[in-house]
Amino acid sequence: MMNGSMMGWFWIWPVLVLIGLVLLGYLAYRLTQNRRPGTDTAPAAGPTSARQILDERYARGEINDEEYRQRRDTLT
Repeated sequence: MMNGSMMGWFWIWPVLVLIGLVLLGYLAYRLTQNRRPGTDTAPAAGPTSARQILDERYARGEINDEEYRQRRDTLT
């Protein structure tokens, strides 16, 4: 009697495995979509150029106008 009632539940494991595989596939798809160049809305967090660092220091007030212009001219 127990074998008859347990046999009805064996179909659920393959369905759960299939659902898990579909979710993993979807997750892999979404991760690869986010890594494609040109799809990000935020700027890339790559290496910062010397000019960007100089501009940031000037914006924070770490250097004055004269020093900013002198260093900017040196970079160009």
